[in-house]
Amino acid sequence: MILGSAMAAGSQPADTSPLPAALRAHVQNDRFEIVTSIRGLPLGVRDELQTLFGGRLDIAEPGARFQATEVMSTANLPIRRLVAAGCSMDHCLVYYQRRGNDPTWRVALFHWTPAVTRFEWGGLAPGGLATIDDVRKAVLAGAIKGPAQCW
Repeated sequence: MILGSAMAAGSQPADTSPLPAALRAHVQNDRFEIVTSIRGLPLGVRDELQTLFGGRLDIAEPGARFQATEVMSTANLPIRRLVAAGCSMDHCLVYYQRRGNDPTWRVALFHWTPAVTRFEWGGLAPGGLATIDDVRKAVLAGAIKGPAQCW
């Protein structure tokens, strides 16, 4: 049983509390350029999102329709919608809404280079953040809670 728990824990993304000092410095000092669509994210970040989402990049573009509640109104709509994203020279912040009768928002921070990308940190976020600067402020203020149980 202990081995099974250890194996399950090993497959989870990194813990989100608190934001490590080295990552805090990047989030605070990096210049995040606005990314306005899923296709605007680096390929490695999209691949890592797909992994977090269980093998499918199931996320709508900002403002697009998605399955906002647990009740399926239209088949084949994504269960997530991108709200804001931004990338610096080596990090990307992604903020999105996930469906539910009580909708939730999540933030994921990725380290990325053309050679390798990895999820570094993230969790549950407050709703209503509109810009990548709002997301950065929430991250630095400690408003991200986690880790998220499902992405």
